[in-house]
This record gives sequence, C-alpha cells and structure tokens, in this order.
Amino acid sequence: MGYVRCQTVEGNTFVYCRRLEAQTEIGLPSVQNHLIELLPRADRAHFLGICEEVELVLADVISERGALTRHVYFPTQGFISLVTPIDGKPVLEVGMVGSEGMLGAQIVLGVAKAPLHALVQGPGSAWRIATAPFRKELARSKALRAALDRYLYVTMVQLASSAACLRFHQIGPRLARWLLMTQDRAHSANFHVTHEFLAFMLGVRRVGVTTAAVQLQRQGLIEYRRGAVTVLNRRGLEAAACSCYATDKRTYADVMH
Repeated sequence: MGYVRCQTVEGNTFVYCRRLEAQTEIGLPSVQNHLIELLPRADRAHFLGICEEVELVLADVISERGALTRHVYFPTQGFISLVTPIDGKPVLEVGMVGSEGMLGAQIVLGVAKAPLHALVQGPGSAWRIATAPFRKELARSKALRAALDRYLYVTMVQLASSAACLRFHQIGPRLARWLLMTQDRAHSANFHVTHEFLAFMLGVRRVGVTTAAVQLQRQGLIEYRRGAVTVLNRRGLEAAACSCYATDKRTYADVMH
C-alpha cells in the first residue's frame, strides 16, 4: 500500500496519505474508530470505500477557526486538540478528538466553517474524507446520520463541561483529568508533552502546571521526565481528577452505546 503527499486545508503543510485498497473476501479492514464501528457492516464498507487513511503529524494545524472545512477526520491512533482563540491567538483547549469521535462535526449541521482551531496533539493515523462525498454519505446512510447526531449531543455536553471545569476546578484535578483524556486517546500509558504545552492546553501559567505535576509525581501517580509522561497508577489518577472526567465518559457511554 503506497503513500501519496496530500495538502492540508491551510495549503502550507502536508500530511502523508494512504489510499484504501479494495475490500477482500476475508472482511473489512481494521477501523479502530468507534463512530465508524457503530455502523452496520454494509454502511461501514461503503463509507470506508470513499475514505483515505492519513498520518497525523504532531503539532500540525489541521484547521483554523473560520476556515472552510475541506475534509473531516475520524482518528484511529492519533488525536487532535480543539483550541479556542482569543484576539486571534489560540490560548485554551476546550476539547479533544481521538478514536471515539471525529473532527468536522459542524458539517453534519450544514455549516462549512470550522468553529475551533484544530491541532494534532498525538501523532497517528486517521480516516479522512472530503466534505462533498461526506455530505452525500450523510444523506445516503441513516445509520451514519443517527450516530453523528448523537455524537454532536455528546460534544455539546463536553464543551459545557470544559467551561465549568475551567471556572470551578483547581489546576491539580484538571491536570489529572487532562492526562487521563490523553492516555485514553493515545492508547498507551506513555506519551509526550511539555510543561509549556500543558500550560497552553489548561490556560494557566507554566509554574502552576509544574507544581501540579510535581504533586502527582509525589503521590506515585505519574512519572514525568523531559517531556515524557508515564501513568503509573491509573486508578489513583482517576481518583485525583475532577468529576468532569467521569461525567464525560458516562455521557459518552450512555449516548453512544
């Protein structure tokens, strides 16, 4: 299976794409995205037939707020931060998209412009489809439309949760929540992140993140060295996180399963 160079929305960065091969008699290719896996077999096969597999590159900007959406993404291994800009500069993460979701859900609502800045936070793969065939597939597949309608509801709930979390919860529990969200989407206890990036994501000064990270290390919940994070005690980290983490997971499970 060969790779081809594919231009992104902004026109000045590139990702490497891998085109989907024909289906075999053995079965469908590995999907690893929950929204696609929810589809009936025939709908899933048709949908994958018009997708291409792309590699998400760490720190690449996939879309800018207000830019026209040319592709939607269904991550499998990689994951994407949704960042809200203030005065033209992205300053605060309000959501994260991994194998549980999709980037470009506004297309389901008939809106072509991206509402948020989308930044690759974890490298990996994703299924990608251009907006025109995606709209046709939405009209064709009732199962796809139903799944994405439910996902839009989950996204609305999670955005509201993020706003309340920022206002009422302290940095330590918020950091624990963010690390759990990242681990879920990285599919690994090990991932890379710097204090500067954490401060950017949480909307706080670096010194606050450093203090909170040191406390989590002292409790034996994580190990942090030169930007590499290892979750040592998943259950303890969940206990240290604010209630928003469990609430968001419960909402997704109730609505999407």
